[in-house]
Parts: sequence; C-alpha cells; structure tokens
Amino acid sequence: MGRESMEYDVVIVGGGPSGLATAIKLKQLDSKLNICLLEKASEIGAHILSGNVFETRALDELLPNWKELNSPIKTKVSKEKFLFLGKNRSLSWPTWLLPKVQQNHNNYIISLANLCRWLGEQAEVLGVEIFPGFPASEILYNDEGSVKGVATQDMGIDKEGNQKDSFEPGIELLGKVTVFAEGCRGHLGKQLIEKFKLSEGKDPQQYGIGFKEIWEIEDKNHEEGMVTHTAGWPLDNNTYGGSFMYHAENKQVFLGYVIGLDYKNPHLSPYDEFQRFKTHPAIRKIISGGKRISYGARALIEGGLQSLPKMYMPGALLVGCDAGTLNMPKIKGSHTAMKSGMIAAETIIEKIKENKSLSGYEEKFKNSWAYKELHAARNVKPSFSWGLILGIIFTGIDQILFKGKLPFTLKHKHADHETLKSANEMPKIDYPKYDNVITFDKTSSVYLTGTNHADNQPVHLKLKDPDLPISYTLEKFDEPAQRYCPAGVYEVQKENDVNKFVINSQNCIHCKTCDIKEPSQNITWVTPEGSGGPKYGNM
Repeated sequence: MGRESMEYDVVIVGGGPSGLATAIKLKQLDSKLNICLLEKASEIGAHILSGNVFETRALDELLPNWKELNSPIKTKVSKEKFLFLGKNRSLSWPTWLLPKVQQNHNNYIISLANLCRWLGEQAEVLGVEIFPGFPASEILYNDEGSVKGVATQDMGIDKEGNQKDSFEPGIELLGKVTVFAEGCRGHLGKQLIEKFKLSEGKDPQQYGIGFKEIWEIEDKNHEEGMVTHTAGWPLDNNTYGGSFMYHAENKQVFLGYVIGLDYKNPHLSPYDEFQRFKTHPAIRKIISGGKRISYGARALIEGGLQSLPKMYMPGALLVGCDAGTLNMPKIKGSHTAMKSGMIAAETIIEKIKENKSLSGYEEKFKNSWAYKELHAARNVKPSFSWGLILGIIFTGIDQILFKGKLPFTLKHKHADHETLKSANEMPKIDYPKYDNVITFDKTSSVYLTGTNHADNQPVHLKLKDPDLPISYTLEKFDEPAQRYCPAGVYEVQKENDVNKFVINSQNCIHCKTCDIKEPSQNITWVTPEGSGGPKYGNM
C-alpha cells in the first residue's frame, strides 16, 4: 500500500509551547495559511511535563488578552525560599541575595500540560489543523536535499516487522516549510543536526533528568503561591542538581528534582536520589499525611548558548527545546521556547510571501530578548563543573555583580555520555528501601503515568549492537541503564547462568535519558506506534 500525501503551507512537528506558539503566530500574521500540527501523544499535553513556574513574557506578546480567554494561569507566586540541604538540616538563603534571574515575583505556578491544551484550543479556533496520536517518524527530502516534510508512523506492524491485519501506512505531510518542535532531544531534530552539521563549532549539548510528583497535602502544610528551591543533599558536591517544590491550587504541591546527566558515578540512580530527597526533614514535614497522585520524568536541555545549534536549514527550522533555548539558571524554558516559535513564524511569512531565506531566523533570534537572556545566562551551567560551592560563588559574581556580562564564555568540555567513570573506580551507593508512604518503587510510579503502548509492536528503543550491553557496558559500567532509566525499562537478567539485557519498552515514558546518557551511544529512541507513551494529566 502506498502512502497518501497531504500538502500544507507549514507542517509543525510537536504540540508543546514552541510548536503551538509557532502555529498561533502564523495564523495571526496570515489567517489564510494552511497549517497542520502533529502531536505524538494521544492528546495535546499528554506528554508534556515541566515544573512549572511560568513567566508570561512571550504569552503577553502572543495573546495579550490571555486573562480574558479562560487560560489555566491562575496561581501567582506569593513567596519564595531557597534552602541548602545537609543530611538532616537546612539553611535558608535570603531570597533578596539570589540573582535576579532566580527570582519569581511576577510569575505563576501552572501545569504546562494544561497550558498546552489551552494553547491548542486557541490554535484550533484560528484554523490550525491539529493531529494528535500521529507521531512524525521520518523526515522527507526533496531531490536537492532540502526538507520537504515528514511522514507519520506506519500503524499495525508486529514485533518482527510484519504487517498485521490492522496495518495502515503512514501519511506524508508536505510543507513549504517544516518546523521541528519536538522538545528536548527530539529524535528527528537529532537527525537534522547531524545531517546538516548544525552543531559544527558548538560545545557538546548538556542535559539533565527531571522528576516530578504531584502531591495532595494537608491544609496546614499548604501555602498557595509558595516556591521553594533547594541545593545540596542528597547529591555530593561534584554532582549537579537541585529540587523544586511549588504550592499550586487545590492543596497540591508540585515536587521535583533535576540531576545533570554529566554525573560520573555509574552506580548513581537519579530516580533513587529523588526518592531519598523526599525523606529530608524539611521536605517530609510538608508532604507527610499527603497523597502522591502523579509521577513523571523527562530529560531537559541545559547547554545554553554555547551548545545552541544553527536553527535553520533548507526547508526547515528548529524551535524551542528541539534546539535548546532553555534558560538554565532561570530554571525556565517555556517562555523562550514560545518566543523562538513566534520568531520562526515571522521568518516563515517572509519566506512564503517574499521568498526570503530561512537564514533570517538566526538574525531575528539574535536580536530578540530570548537571545539576550541566554547570553546573560551562558556561564552558569559550565561553572558547576567545578563543584557545587565554587559554582554557586561564581554564579553570584557572574549574575549579581556583572549581570551576565563577563567578557568571556566558559566552555562545556564533554558530552554527557562521555563522563561516566568505570564502575570499579567509583563508590557503590546504598539506597534505602522504599517505604510506600514517602518513597515508592519504579513500578508503582510508572503506573501513575498512565503509560500504554500497543501490544506486539516493534521495540522503539533500538540497539546499534545488541551484544554491547552485556559484552562491554555491564563489565565496565555495571550497565547503568538499569539505574539512569526512571521507568524500569532496562534490566539485566540471568537465564541459565547467562546474563541477558532486557528492554521493557512498554514501560517507556519517553524521557529520552537512555538516548543521551548511554556511554557508547548504543541506544536510539525512535517513535513508537501512534499515541503510545504516558498520559499526563495535570503535569
């Protein structure tokens, strides 16, 4: 069966903040444009996970009347805390001593998933065609090499690659311009960066793994609008990371932890560090007596300006976290992602109407406040390679005294997959047992994500060398996929006294950590069958 094709002015891949902002801005600039937006999740927002303290700057520009449009942005930040954690104690740092970039006085505590659902509604009102449950799995090229669109995943293929009775071929979606807005470590964006050498001359990209749980807590412990961040325990001084606790409406707190994926110890389990963090007295006292109602995890992109690839190529643009526009010290990326999408829309209009080059996108982005933010923030993340204390001291000097205008730019020296030491060089970590009250195992956590993948479909976590996990990675690194995966996808099991590497792909919550951290880059994440993966509600 051949694939059908549909032609549009613009094809957008990804229904997150950057993709939706691109679609809305395009329709505002020219309501006659024919635009489609593909989303791999079962609905807009179902794969979106973020802290999220939201800065409205880009939204103020895009939809100035958002307050009148019944947006889900309600809870204004009313109070802030920053804590340094020791094993049993905490030290509160005066918020007036925090760099301005880390202050949240005018921001809102929101669910980014719900914001995206609402943005999707605004886009549809303007006439954007949104197709949820249709993952873009392949980039299509014109004869001369420019991007001409994408093809969606074939449906109804079994594990062996054979067509089932339910087989339906994918659809080709062709555009004058294609916008890739897949979020952090987008699998098509990754291919484009490599094919068009978009990262040439740039530093290696940097990532973190972010965890989030939503808890319903007792009224006496809830302070709506309160924002708390922490640094320190349970991580050691040489491992980058920290936590957030945001008191949202309805007696809920958004509790989370981020760990830099440049960590060195292969015995470290980011998931277990998060669970252990919750046992700290300063955190436990807030959630004790409460109930965990949601869990999720997602990689986030932290390299900043030094690692930002060229964002245009023939026929296509990269926007948002598919490129890497997150502002790391601000711990925010939604507003910069949206702004990049809005600039992309302006560039596309000029391309379609005046036949101008898409290269104008780069110049427009460099003249924007989003670029200025990233430029001022550029030295913060690399400074933490010196350790927590020196990183904090340098950040204070850089952000408070010099306001991000130091006359040099620090470099990221290694990609995250290059940083692991051999297992026999590093100390083992003894994580406490889960108590099923404050701390929980991966199986019960994955259950809360609503993750589902259709039975008997190809495994979407591809091994370049199927023997490598046992023949090399197990011996050298004690197979770290068992620990860095936040969903229990990877296991080493013994069968007849022989080690076997097992992939439980049905557990995958699409965080992309394996694609990033695997030391030999042996694991490649590709799209599973349509609408597979987590089904996040309020995340």
